[in-house]
Amino acid sequence: MTLSASPHPDRPGPHGELPTPILQGRDFLSSLDLSAGELRTVLDTAHSMKRGEWRGTRPLAGLALALIFEKASLRTRTTFDVGMYQLGGHAITLSNQEIGLGSRERVADVARNLERWVDGVMGRVYEQTTLIELAECSSVPVINGLSDALHPVQLLADYQTIEERFPDTRGVRIAFLGDGNNLANSHIEMARLTGASLTVCTPVGHEPNGRVLMEALKAGAEVRLTHDVNEAVTGAQVLYTDVWISMGQESEAERKKRVFYSQGFQVTPDMLERIAPEGIFLHCLPAHYGEEVVPEATEHAKSFVFDQAENRLHAQKALLYHILGGQLPRW
Repeated sequence: MTLSASPHPDRPGPHGELPTPILQGRDFLSSLDLSAGELRTVLDTAHSMKRGEWRGTRPLAGLALALIFEKASLRTRTTFDVGMYQLGGHAITLSNQEIGLGSRERVADVARNLERWVDGVMGRVYEQTTLIELAECSSVPVINGLSDALHPVQLLADYQTIEERFPDTRGVRIAFLGDGNNLANSHIEMARLTGASLTVCTPVGHEPNGRVLMEALKAGAEVRLTHDVNEAVTGAQVLYTDVWISMGQESEAERKKRVFYSQGFQVTPDMLERIAPEGIFLHCLPAHYGEEVVPEATEHAKSFVFDQAENRLHAQKALLYHILGGQLPRW
């Protein structure tokens, strides 16, 4: 199928022609796999899809996406599966129990098998190195659905949500509150691309990846690190938190809870009253209620948590279109 360029680059034109995919065949393992301009196009497409301007189009008809899960999933699995369906393609879910990634079969062998059958691979895995090996050994694009290092598809949905409140994210004051985990690292990368003003607030000893932070600072990103919760929260336009204990870190749970509780990292309605009047609260979910957040915070008037979850569908559909769109079906 040949796709002609639309007069508006992010949505179908008046005669139903589709914009040209801009990321054809490329991997998406990190937010920095996109330029700032490419990110802008993907987000514009996501907004357009959410507005319903792509309804009835099936640009990925005949294409298939393999979904590899080493970790449990609600949002990632559902939104990639439904997204492929809505775009006319097909998704097949492969749990680690079924394929034994790196144990039953070498990662390289899994990649070389899948490339013969499917048009792309999405992996939600424990280690970033697994995704890198999948990408190196596969001729089809690989998408990072979450790893220990980064969570770039989540950040696409996050920035779509932020733009629904703040259309120009340059200078928007974002505070990430919690563990310096994969989400914190991806927030730093996105601040580098978007010009947002990011404050990362963690307890001492729980800071984000130092290399990711230093590279962002060298590139001119407005990112600062603090351990003072009040300093980070007061006046923030976007307050963002995540679980304190990620999957695979259960052995550290009690120690980390003591540290985070004692230093006031739990998001409550009182905390949300200290962000900017127009500010919003985001959480990538699942929420561990009673730990990093209380239910009253996700139900608060400033909470956009469930809009954020919905936007996983739209943002990932936009990404899938720009990576897989324009390919001819194999049959």
